[in-house]
Amino acid sequence: MKKFALLATCCALSLALAKEPTRPECIAPAQPGGGFDLTCKLAQTSMIDSKILKTPMRVTYMPGGLGVVAYNSMNTSRAKNADVIVAFSSGTLLNIATGKHGRYNENDARWLASAGVDYGMVAVRADSPYKNLEDLIQALKKDPSSVSIGAGGSIGGQDWMQTAMLAKATGIDVKQVRYVAFEGGGDMLTSLLGGHIDVGSSGIAELLPQIQSGQIRVLAVFAPNRLGGALASAPTAKELGYDIEWVTVRGYYMGPKVTDEEYNWWLNAFKKLKQTKEFKEQLTQRGLFEFDKDGAEFDAFVKEQTNKYRALAREYGLIK
Repeated sequence: MKKFALLATCCALSLALAKEPTRPECIAPAQPGGGFDLTCKLAQTSMIDSKILKTPMRVTYMPGGLGVVAYNSMNTSRAKNADVIVAFSSGTLLNIATGKHGRYNENDARWLASAGVDYGMVAVRADSPYKNLEDLIQALKKDPSSVSIGAGGSIGGQDWMQTAMLAKATGIDVKQVRYVAFEGGGDMLTSLLGGHIDVGSSGIAELLPQIQSGQIRVLAVFAPNRLGGALASAPTAKELGYDIEWVTVRGYYMGPKVTDEEYNWWLNAFKKLKQTKEFKEQLTQRGLFEFDKDGAEFDAFVKEQTNKYRALAREYGLIK
């Protein structure tokens, strides 16, 4: 209890001494809807509700390469802008690992704080003929090109990687699967609900409202164990006999040239935020699970994960 009280006091003192951002902004590097939007709105809502920010945070959208345009912007015109944080996910790190961010890599951002974790899944519309994962697998084995699988990201992205892992586990050549790439989870959801694709590969949090309303049926989650709530009836791929697990970490970074004082204001704000009931309520509402790393610990985690994704990318022939 003494340690907790000391941490809270230190965080409060640091926030009091540092200068609050005058125009706080969270960039979601995709179209509205989807995981980046969700991550920004988690911070936007809980920081105001908990009174950590006095000025409302705005969410802006910067689509392009599922994070590439935003990452480049934060390394050029916004490198020193301390008002701005950017939402990212494990998919961002996978893109960095496969070279999609061009000359910039994981050392070209100030990794700030985690938001939470999400788990991958494959899902269909409620009226889909694929009633379970085995139905889908049998259709793919019969003719991989007969099933369209859509996701928010190009070949080599995390949603594609989930598809590739499923294909590998079932003996299907992923190159023969009809993969449809979208600029974010929101576009993929629209296409799935409209019947333009057969299957969606994404994170659970991105489609949680549609799962809860019964519009979407989950065939399998790529979590280590069954999840509760609206996902209680959804089996894991592992329990169905397929050794597939995909955890998506969601969080925030800042430009590489912000000062330590500016970075530490946001860092202490997130440390304080994660102790509040407002943040925990928003985390649950948005279908995320707790994962708490900040500052130097988070920076080390991000760089370790990026290297793991490089190894995985080599395994699937995405890089040499």
